[in-house]
Amino acid sequence: MDLDPGIVLGVSLSAILIAITGMAIYTSFGPPSKELADPFEDHED
Repeated sequence: MDLDPGIVLGVSLSAILIAITGMAIYTSFGPPSKELADPFEDHED
């Protein structure tokens, strides 16, 4: 089975993009979000 390199590259880049997006959403809204600081709350006048 011979795959076109363009298809392999496209699928690989898509998988990486989806993984980065999923990790960002997990970090922003999942359990690690409790450790994030809000700079606007820290410097409230």
